[in-house]
Amino acid sequence: MDEETGYGAVRSRDARFDGAFFFAVRTTGIYCRPSCPAVTPKRENVRYYATAAAAQGSGFRACRRCRPDAAPGSAEWNVRADVVGRAMRMIGDGVVDREGVAGLAVRLGYSARQVQRQLTAELGAGPVALARAQRAHTARVLLQTTALPVTEIAFAAGFASVRQFNDTIRTVYATTPTGLRATAHRSGAHRSGAHRGGATRGRADRGDACPSATPSAGITLRLAHRGPYQAAAVFDLLGAGAVPGVEEVTGAPGSRTYRRTLRLPYGTGTAAVGERPAGASAHGSGWLDARLHLTDLRDLTTAVQRLRRLFDLDADPYAVDERLGADPRLAPLVRARPGLRSPGAADPEELAVRALVGRDGAARLARTYGKALDRPSGTLTHVFPAPVLLAESLAESGGPVGALAAALADGSLRLDPGADREVARAALLALPGLDAGAVAVIRTRALGDPDVAPPGAPVPDAWRPWRSYAVQHLAAARPKP
Repeated sequence: MDEETGYGAVRSRDARFDGAFFFAVRTTGIYCRPSCPAVTPKRENVRYYATAAAAQGSGFRACRRCRPDAAPGSAEWNVRADVVGRAMRMIGDGVVDREGVAGLAVRLGYSARQVQRQLTAELGAGPVALARAQRAHTARVLLQTTALPVTEIAFAAGFASVRQFNDTIRTVYATTPTGLRATAHRSGAHRSGAHRGGATRGRADRGDACPSATPSAGITLRLAHRGPYQAAAVFDLLGAGAVPGVEEVTGAPGSRTYRRTLRLPYGTGTAAVGERPAGASAHGSGWLDARLHLTDLRDLTTAVQRLRRLFDLDADPYAVDERLGADPRLAPLVRARPGLRSPGAADPEELAVRALVGRDGAARLARTYGKALDRPSGTLTHVFPAPVLLAESLAESGGPVGALAAALADGSLRLDPGADREVARAALLALPGLDAGAVAVIRTRALGDPDVAPPGAPVPDAWRPWRSYAVQHLAAARPKP
């Protein structure tokens, strides 16, 4: 993006670019998101950065008005299939925090030095700095939404030491952890009004928290999206495919709640996401309300990212609608449903199994082999079993499910956020029981591929790279049975 476009977005406070880039002001030492309501700085004082981490690495601190660290994620990382896009998806999922840069490099198939060089050259920050910025954001959410001790928050956010935590908070937010928590309490009424949808200046964020939440009540979040969002279509799809015991959709259309159990790196959890009424975010950016209950708070960042992928919250609806709306066949569908999303998956392995055995078959596997919740939550009773457990349990009986589970367990098939989509496609087609249609579903949802066409369908190349979204438009337009 050229500086003329960048400054135009800053001058017009264009929320469409939030998360796509950040700008910093040389004279104030602060960096912001493009839609920041502050006075527009002079052009000669503005610097542009691809990531919040790059701005922080150049010595700028986060603006307290627009909270740029919590902007929606860049849609670019979900679209790109190259090493930088894959790396950004894995960093978002917490791989660097759990496995270090060496673990990230192994997953990518590159050396740690190559990964560092490529990320730094394109984004202005390496994997450590990118993960550090993410940890700072997680820490802010926990400081402002729970009464947990500061020391406990430091390790829950992924920091190796309290000193590292304190230094990072001072660098990023120009205050101490205690000061950051006090700021949330002072502005609690204002922010709670924004959370309820009141007429305040509060903004929706990638994983921003309501400060009235308590650990026993879970962590309440506002999950931001840019542009219009067709929540009804997403909740229709999730409700139709919900795996009994693992997922449920309750309530009347327009005010439904999607709930599910989560299998996470350090523990388990449950998540609830609310449907916003039609028109609540028909034009500008908005958010979905969510609540998380986690057995281990170190899973917060990963859980938030997985919900974002499930609800396709980092998409760029303006780019999608512009491309698809230029086609005469799709134009009326795009006008009818601007911002239609292509949902992903909170648990890619579970989604792959469901594509093979169906919803009811997945429910039976969850009841038989999944971990039972200590206490049922509504109709939620089990966490879907890990591939390793399924592979061991089905080793003797074999069959397509056993083969799929074994491939996931031994790593010959990878569906994690950084998986190579073409390699995964080839591995899926080599497994028994998976036809081209099932593989297309897995690519679209488990791998988050935005450009998947139904096998054998005459889909125009003009719909690239958004063919998955075109399929959603065509499906949404079909008469309901």
